[in-house]
Amino acid sequence: MEPTTLSRRHDLDWLRIIAILILLFFHTGMWFNPWDWHVKNNELSGSFRYWMIWLHFWRMPLLLFISGAGTYIALGKRTIRQYAGERFRRLFIPLVFGVFVIVPPQIYYEHIKEYNGYWDFYKTVFNFVPYPEGSFSWHHLWFIVYLLLYSLVLIPFFKFIRSDRSANFKTKISRWLSSPAGMLLIPSLLIILTQAILRPYFPDEKHDLTDLAFMIFYMCFFFFGVLFYSDKSLWMRIGENRKHLLVASLFSLVPFYLFYFHFREIIHFPWNEDTIETLFDISGMFMSWFTVITVIAYGQHYLNKPHPWVSKLNEGLYPFYILHQTVIIAIGYYICQLDWSIAAKFWSIAILTLVSCVGFYLLLIRPFNMMRILFGMKPNKKKDLQSQPAGSREFKYPGVHYSET
Repeated sequence: MEPTTLSRRHDLDWLRIIAILILLFFHTGMWFNPWDWHVKNNELSGSFRYWMIWLHFWRMPLLLFISGAGTYIALGKRTIRQYAGERFRRLFIPLVFGVFVIVPPQIYYEHIKEYNGYWDFYKTVFNFVPYPEGSFSWHHLWFIVYLLLYSLVLIPFFKFIRSDRSANFKTKISRWLSSPAGMLLIPSLLIILTQAILRPYFPDEKHDLTDLAFMIFYMCFFFFGVLFYSDKSLWMRIGENRKHLLVASLFSLVPFYLFYFHFREIIHFPWNEDTIETLFDISGMFMSWFTVITVIAYGQHYLNKPHPWVSKLNEGLYPFYILHQTVIIAIGYYICQLDWSIAAKFWSIAILTLVSCVGFYLLLIRPFNMMRILFGMKPNKKKDLQSQPAGSREFKYPGVHYSET
């Protein structure tokens, strides 16, 4: 392993946990936000969109940046061939399982009145008609699809960045990105450039393989996660610049919300709607990168501490992600029929989803190797009792860290 490789970063583990919890509350909020979604409560609240629009622009970019850094860690422990095989097993298998088992209930609850029961609906999945016209979709598992593609498409870059040939490249990159201005502006301008080139041809966020602009937008965060983590000095400069990054991140919210308030008719700008929308998108991309790098910086400073629960929590995050949206919709369908306030429904759905997913993981996924494989976890392996000396036979399970989402 190269001398620039860092030891395990507990801050990334903590930030991964925080990011998944944000997803829990974000997707619970979709029941009540006026935005279009699969299912909705009968009463909506406009207040949800003001905090959710902010989260929308950086929650998944943060996960992908962390995944990029985790990828660099993973490459230090295995060959490229081993890495590609592991990525295929831990991403493709859960994706297929999710498409046929986890996602269909979401579509069922969206169209529940059209069927006599779940099994009457489930047959339609095998018509392979893409959602929304049909019942075949990966819904929130688009993240796994993209992560699988990034993990395989960027293999040539991974080979280069971990080789001695990249020394001069890393030196130049570190020189460009080490200052607060460099690490803020260079990545964000490159992200904006990709969208300026691609969005005229791919204007819609479909979360599928035809939306190249959307795919490249997220790939940039994954790429920069690998790049920043590949050099120790550059990585540590993020935390050292945290105060500058925080100021820039807060200032980026000003144009972002001003343009967003225009769409809500709170503020009016004397420009046409296309211009306002373009400026809003640009401010949103600046804010996305500024917020992600700021969160990483403060994570370095405050969260890089071991805790006995971190490894256990991180091991279950991937199954939790796969399950959470389906559970939110299933529980929410019944909760939202009650004559409760929006706040009561929101917290009930969120807490019951958290408890249900954790319980499902502990009781039905974690103990069984088949379920672990289907949910992208490494199988537990016990030592062969016959190979142990007499008197020393015991069962041991290796600690399993889930390092990439």
